[in-house]
Amino acid sequence: MSDFPQIVGVGHNCLDYLCTVEAYPPEDGSTHITSIAEQGGGAAATAVVAASRLGCRSVFIGRLGDDDTGKKILALLQKDNVDTSYIDIVPGGRSSVSYLMVNPANASRTKFPYPDELAPIDWDERLAKLVGRADALHIDGTKYDNALSAVRIAKEAGVTVSLDGCSMQRDNEKNKALASLADILIMNARYPLIVSGMGDYARALLEMSHWGPKIVIGTQGASGCMAVIDGAVFRFPAYTVAAVDTTGAGDVFHGAFLAGYFKGMDLEANIKFASAVSALKCTKIGGRDGIPSYEDTLSFMNSRTINKIQVL
Repeated sequence: MSDFPQIVGVGHNCLDYLCTVEAYPPEDGSTHITSIAEQGGGAAATAVVAASRLGCRSVFIGRLGDDDTGKKILALLQKDNVDTSYIDIVPGGRSSVSYLMVNPANASRTKFPYPDELAPIDWDERLAKLVGRADALHIDGTKYDNALSAVRIAKEAGVTVSLDGCSMQRDNEKNKALASLADILIMNARYPLIVSGMGDYARALLEMSHWGPKIVIGTQGASGCMAVIDGAVFRFPAYTVAAVDTTGAGDVFHGAFLAGYFKGMDLEANIKFASAVSALKCTKIGGRDGIPSYEDTLSFMNSRTINKIQVL
């Protein structure tokens, strides 16, 4: 086995406080909390956890404060066998947290992030060597400077770059630049429309497939996802589950897709696999507790079928 990871993650890494409420309140209103859960969160970090749980060697690069929050974040990554030895602990720093309100009526979540103010990553020779010898770099673009520096190292070394198209910069040229550098570009329901400037989702995906990425996918929650395959756009319906919380569903899709990618799945099979992992995640509260094993995912898929539909 290689001493170097299959996946290096760079991006958002936080602690989630998840409050399930009786009903979604109006502004200036009130509602009762029925349960509170604490889990690790953050787009890139949760993707790396999902990949690790599905059998990938995973590492996370970043910075945390030396506060109690940072210690919890670190321990939760380690619990899922993510290598945290490349995370710098900043004395006196404050780690990132997010507060989420989960609506049991439709499994939606409303998010209130409280980001850290830690300095950008210092890309020394040790970190550059790690990225350069990985099989893939996964980023979410939350901190643009960190993402761009990591991508430049990866591209120079011929490392596959996976981008979670979720966080956007006010300067859209920066978003376009980062998307164009990705080999695997998987985006949420808003990102393709805003970044491409187009009003039609399928056409936005097709347009962005000409920017450089080899794989272009857009996730759309309960509507499933769309993907560009051989110059056409197809919709893959979502698997039907008894969803209780959609927190982290897209993040988990990314990690599962990378796991399937390294298991040698073809594109269509991998989309279905990642969709299944993401759906199963939604059956439990939080972004991580519901991530299934590889075996449980295959068992789930064996009793269900989804078929792609060409839309463009």
